[in-house]
Amino acid sequence: MYLKSPYPDVPPIPELNAHHLFFGRPDQAEWPEDFTLHIDVKTGRKRTYREFVQRVRQGATALGTPVSDGGLGLTGGEGEIVGIMSDNSMDYITIVHSLLAITTPFALISSYSTPFELKHALELSKATRLFVNARLLPMLLPVAKKAGIPSSKIHILGGKAKGRKSFSELIDDTRRIQSIAPRPAKKDTLAYLVFSSGTSGLPKAVMISHGNIVYSLAQSVVVGQATAEVYQPPPPKTPEGIPVGLGFLPLHHTYGLHAYCFRAFLTPATLLIMARWDIEVALKAIPKYRVSSIGLIPSVVHQLVNHPSIHKVDFSSVQFMGSGAAYLPPELSAKLTSLVPKDATFTEGYGMSEATIAAVTQPFPGSLGGRMKRVSGCTGVLLPGMEGRIVRDDGSEADVNEVGELYLKSPNIAMGYWNNEKATRETFVDGWLRTGDKFRVDEEGYFFFADRAKDTLKVSGIQVSPVEIENVLLSHPKGIITDATVAGVSGGRTSDEKVPRAWVVLGEAGKKMGAAAAIKELEGWHQENLSKYKWLRGGIEVVKQIPKSPTGKVLRRILQDKYEHQVAKKAKAKL
Repeated sequence: MYLKSPYPDVPPIPELNAHHLFFGRPDQAEWPEDFTLHIDVKTGRKRTYREFVQRVRQGATALGTPVSDGGLGLTGGEGEIVGIMSDNSMDYITIVHSLLAITTPFALISSYSTPFELKHALELSKATRLFVNARLLPMLLPVAKKAGIPSSKIHILGGKAKGRKSFSELIDDTRRIQSIAPRPAKKDTLAYLVFSSGTSGLPKAVMISHGNIVYSLAQSVVVGQATAEVYQPPPPKTPEGIPVGLGFLPLHHTYGLHAYCFRAFLTPATLLIMARWDIEVALKAIPKYRVSSIGLIPSVVHQLVNHPSIHKVDFSSVQFMGSGAAYLPPELSAKLTSLVPKDATFTEGYGMSEATIAAVTQPFPGSLGGRMKRVSGCTGVLLPGMEGRIVRDDGSEADVNEVGELYLKSPNIAMGYWNNEKATRETFVDGWLRTGDKFRVDEEGYFFFADRAKDTLKVSGIQVSPVEIENVLLSHPKGIITDATVAGVSGGRTSDEKVPRAWVVLGEAGKKMGAAAAIKELEGWHQENLSKYKWLRGGIEVVKQIPKSPTGKVLRRILQDKYEHQVAKKAKAKL
């Protein structure tokens, strides 16, 4: 089944540095003289739009100025990769734009990384320089040393560390130097790397180009123009009369990066920056700052609607809410929308890092000449300029309303995986991105999510690879297991979300210590080496053998079905 977006095509776009799409556009001449762009929720510190633009220029100058003049001498040349590892902050957004301006690619490294995960990220990205939050230094320094990154090339982004220069200090050192002009970029100039887990095990680094960013933003503009023909939101009930957004999604994740670093510069808006998600802080900030826009993920929605004091919170200023990164069950959507004003807009969509950010969006009812409508349970329609196919397991085209794997083609599709030709060949096939996710599409081109990639899980909106967890379990230094498999089982925050569960086969060392002791050892080992969202919340079970097909393929479904049957049986017995 072949599909094309119902939206008008994206107009031709010249090759340019994505920086020019964020600053200096003709429409920005009509923006307010100056407005509050960022507010740090914890400290209350503010930065205006004009101050931010100036700081981006200063940051670009500090990073790109030759070392002899006090800068870092980044040229954007081959082999340069700047790793960023920090909590959300004003300067995180600043350094992203400064690096884009001087066409020096950066790698977004999770601030939740364990040493095991960090080692993989550094070795895969081949980062040549790092900017990190000071609190992460004790964990990072020994790992960076093993990865061959000199201590002199590790700088601070947030906090202070004796003897180590911060981004702010680098700016101060070059403040009197003439600003560096943004460097030219082509469509395929690498902009950044973002890590995406997959069925092959450890996370892969997705390559996003300047052209990908520019096209993705142009898609959102086309959608916005189509919406504006039938809907104009009322003026926000905020102090400055412009939208106020709540920024808690991690900036190292595609969703947070685009929401706060990129799309936030399409119209005047204020962003409340939270270093990390904290529901109590968020519920106080929403009425205090008259928040009008909130981008969410299903696990946060679950927390919100089940918070004991949620009905006491004043949501009257909220005009827009959206959910992404994972499927949101309809019952959660209904509970969430009941909290906000009836005229508030709520949207969902589908995307992935390999599509820069998004591929499918819910259209505004009545747009495109009245053709678009809101369909219950629907993920949406293809974004402007996108082509799609629904493909059966045997490679043939699926029929209308038949479930199949979604293939995508568009200029917003990533260039491939960094330093991983095999994965690139397997995922980017003949110009099409194989998403690994299954959908059905009705007669009018509306997408309905059917199932996730066969092996990859999504926990709190973040991809989790079962193979990565298996590798950690099998790497236990005492060799207490000889085989392991991990799959998703019920027990997540929502009825749709699955949590990882492991089935393991004990080796001689494991048998000697006994099943209970072996499980305790494995629990401690994997929690030490994996981020919390990857922990085996579904438990660990000892089995005699892992069921496999004649070709050696693990038959996870047999184990999953047996577990779910046992859970259902216990629940029935309690009744």
